Amino acid sequence: MIEESTSIVIDRTPDEVFAAVSDVSRMGEWSAETTKCRWVDGASGPAVGARFEGDNVAKLGPLTLKRWTTTSMVSECSPREVFEFVAEEYTTWRYEFASQGDQTRVTESFSHRPYEGLSGFVYEKVLRRPKAMVKGMKATLESMKSVLEAS
Repeated sequence: MIEESTSIVIDRTPDEVFAAVSDVSRMGEWSAETTKCRWVDGASGPAVGARFEGDNVAKLGPLTLKRWTTTSMVSECSPREVFEFVAEEYTTWRYEFASQGDQTRVTESFSHRPYEGLSGFVYEKVLRRPKAMVKGMKATLESMKSVLEAS
């Protein structure tokens, strides 16, 4: 498995941070890659089994390299503790929340099976996708902190 994580402390309570993160319609406010999300298949909020779509873009400077839409399903949802979903039945994204007084330590992580064959070589060695995903997580958490602490 390929697994990576990063954390940040946000000057908001776990309730506030969990509510923001688990409202996937807000993901475009802070994500480095996801521009918009929407609940689908009758889902209207975070719950195990709820599905949502996410529109994504990969850029290199001003150049758009790729646009795509993923379908994800919430796999774990415990208020104040964890929000997790699986994108395209492949990559698991997880947010864990830990109280630190009136602040919250948020840990974002991803895990997936290694890519195989030529696509594995291209994604891991040429595009360095895992490294880009870690960089994206850090940017996402920094942006989330900025947006939530400004409100």
